[in-house]
Amino acid sequence: MWPYPKIVAHRGGGSLAPENTLAAMQCGLNYGFKAVEFDVMLSKDGIPVLMHDPDFGRTIAGTGSVATTLARDLFQMDAGSWFDSRFADVHVPSYEDVFSFCQAHQIWMNVEIKPVPGFEQETGHTVARLTQELFRKTGEEAIPPLFSSFSLEALMSAKDAAPEIARGYLLDEFDPGWRETLDSLSAVALHTNQKYLTPVWAKEIKNAGFGLFCYTVNAPARGREILQWGVDGFCTDRIDLIGADFAEDS
Repeated sequence: MWPYPKIVAHRGGGSLAPENTLAAMQCGLNYGFKAVEFDVMLSKDGIPVLMHDPDFGRTIAGTGSVATTLARDLFQMDAGSWFDSRFADVHVPSYEDVFSFCQAHQIWMNVEIKPVPGFEQETGHTVARLTQELFRKTGEEAIPPLFSSFSLEALMSAKDAAPEIARGYLLDEFDPGWRETLDSLSAVALHTNQKYLTPVWAKEIKNAGFGLFCYTVNAPARGREILQWGVDGFCTDRIDLIGADFAEDS
């Protein structure tokens, strides 16, 4: 039900590096993580890039948005200074570059498709087709990623474009229609907010034959608790407190 790593570095390096950057991927690797989660959306010219927020202002200084900026301009933008001046030379990476980095280091990827509103189908389709192409180019050594998204429309589009790449549906709070949604997506797992998970719901998900993944667990005690409920894995910002082998040690 869950053939993937159990403990995953959130946005690459958790709270120890600027999120969704190659520096974050390297940070996670330095801490022994061979599994990362990150966000992908499209630039103005339809190029998949790593970014969580559709608008600038938090990780990218100034005003503007990803959907109105060309990829070549995004790739020149400072994506590290907000975190620490030591990362002033860190820029917005392309999905292709991060994919190549992860494959080169045998890092499993949870690729969250994070469409800008209004671009759900296009984002799901583009990310899926590019992933399919890159995966084939990588060859026999390639590690299959897992797509996830809060957007049902984006995941449906990804399913149509690359049905062989597994999918997990993201939820925040409980949704009584969760099983029907997973079935419609032919999803392998439900990814949900650990804050709202209960032992009863966890048991229902597992009994239905789905994988169960949670975000974002930063306290070791909470991690141990939900693993005892049957949770298959979770992502964490505190890769300094919760190591890659945490599930085996708990």
